[in-house]
Order: sequence, then C-alpha cells, then structure tokens
Amino acid sequence: MRLFPLFRLLGFITGLAMSAAVPAAAPLAQHRSVPGGVALIDVGASPRAPEVRYGGEPVLVLGDEQGWTAVIGIGLNTTPGTANALVRRAGEDEQRIGFKVEAHRYAEQHLKVPAAKVDLSKEDLARYQRERAHLAGVASTRSAALPASLRFAPPVPGVRSSSFGLRRFFNGQPRNPHSGMDIAAPAGTAVAAAADGRVIDTGDYFFNGQTIWIDHGSGLLTMYCHLSAIDVRTGDIVRAGEQIGAVGATGRVTGPHLHFSVSLNRVMVDPALFLPATP
Repeated sequence: MRLFPLFRLLGFITGLAMSAAVPAAAPLAQHRSVPGGVALIDVGASPRAPEVRYGGEPVLVLGDEQGWTAVIGIGLNTTPGTANALVRRAGEDEQRIGFKVEAHRYAEQHLKVPAAKVDLSKEDLARYQRERAHLAGVASTRSAALPASLRFAPPVPGVRSSSFGLRRFFNGQPRNPHSGMDIAAPAGTAVAAAADGRVIDTGDYFFNGQTIWIDHGSGLLTMYCHLSAIDVRTGDIVRAGEQIGAVGATGRVTGPHLHFSVSLNRVMVDPALFLPATP
C-alpha cells in the first residue's frame, strides 16, 4: 500500500471550490484503513486527476499534477483483507492499486425493550420503506465540486460518544451497526454545519426525526438527525460554523442529542476521523 505523504496533503485545500483556502497547517482527515474508516491512497502523478473507483463507486481524488491521492470510504460491512482501487488516466490502461483493510472489532450492545419498539406496525413499516427509498437517493448525491476541507468543525459542543459501528441487539434481534456519532447536548442547542456545502435534503423521518443532509462535494456528505428545529432549506449554501438547526429528540430516541453522520463514496464512515481530537 502506498500512502500519500502528509506534506502533500497539507497543500490540497488551496483554491478548492466552495470556500476560501484553509491554512496549510490545518489537520486533515485521519487515515484509518478499517471497516468504517478512511484510506488515503497514493495514486501517482499525472497532468490531470485520474478517475478512481472503489467497490464500483467513484472516489474523491485530491492533489495536483505532482501527485494525487484517493480518499476512500470503507463500508462497515467490508471484509478485512486486500482491497483494490481502480485507477484510470487519459490514454492509459486501467491500473489496479491494492491496499490492506485491517480488522477492527466494534462493541456490541444487547438491550431488552418493549416488542413495539422492535417490530413496526404496518403503517410505520410502510412509512419507513418510503423514506428509505427517498434517503437512498439523497445519499447517492455526488456533485462535481471538491470539498473545501477534509477536516470538520464540531457541529455542536458536547460529549461525543464512541458508538460509531456499535452493533445493537434488541430482544436478541440484530440491527444494523450504528452509522454515526451521538453528541450529547441539551434540547435547543444550536447545531452548525460542519463544513462548507449545499443543503440537499431536509425532512422529518420515522427513525431519524428532523434531519438535514449537506453535500460538501465529490461524494462527501454529512447528516444531522433528531433535530428540534431546522433553519435551512434544500438548496441553501452554508458555511462551516453556520447555524442550521437545533438539538432535539425527534424520531426514535430516548432523549435529546445530535446524531452526526459522514458519508463518503456512498458508505458511512467514522465522523471522528474528520473532527479535531477531544481535549
């Protein structure tokens, strides 16, 4: 595996679309090649950015003619082992670059809850299925703009859980791994955009409650769930740190908090890799 040198990555942000330049010393997304992580893969030099695909999906590519890197989101259901990125440059044969996905064990949580909290009614199931189809379309958004930064501002102050990837079992029944980070904060606390971008969806959903999706460019998206208020509309351009809503307890939750998710090349990845470390 060839990892892109950090000193090159530090120059990526200058001149990127949707925001002013970020200082060269700004920290960037962490490389963590595990299921649910992000792999930074050196794909070599060329006059133009190559096209890179992983798992059939186009991948974010950053850099300059002296060197390009692929920023690859690795799905939580990925089997550890050797993975491949397919690289295509104009006038050249497709190249396959292998990299290793390390094993990582996420925690499990076994809960006993009322049956109605596990088995949906016909009406709730029908609603969920409608919403799932709509949200799958939202999650497939891929604009041509490049992200202004690979490092996000915390969307809300508060204690961050380490629950990303947590595998939950309700009354012995397995559920999908937790696909985001929960941040504890009182109801009504302002929620800010984690980075510059465009609002691509707002709505009130069965599981997620009041929700906002923001497109940061080239398949990098963020999602903010369980809000008590939404202060933006689809199509709005927002800046990092700008208020977009407020913490709430809408949807299927037990108390107020922000569920914050990051999607990269159509898979959810650990938001902690994009945020500054907690003190």
